[in-house]
Amino acid sequence: MNYFRYKQFDKDVITVAVGYYLRYALSYRDISEILRERGIYVHHSTIYRWVQEYAPILYQIWKKKE
Repeated sequence: MNYFRYKQFDKDVITVAVGYYLRYALSYRDISEILRERGIYVHHSTIYRWVQEYAPILYQIWKKKE
């Protein structure tokens, strides 16, 4: 199933942003700044919505791989 269909950003950007939040406990603004340094402009509220939407899905995917 393609969870990232019809999204403005690539799935790699979304998974990296959510992964930074979950793994390193960074703030949404910190993650936005890290991505901005790499040339990807994402508002911190967008990252918040991604975490709310994709954290449970990514957790289930990562849990299956272990």
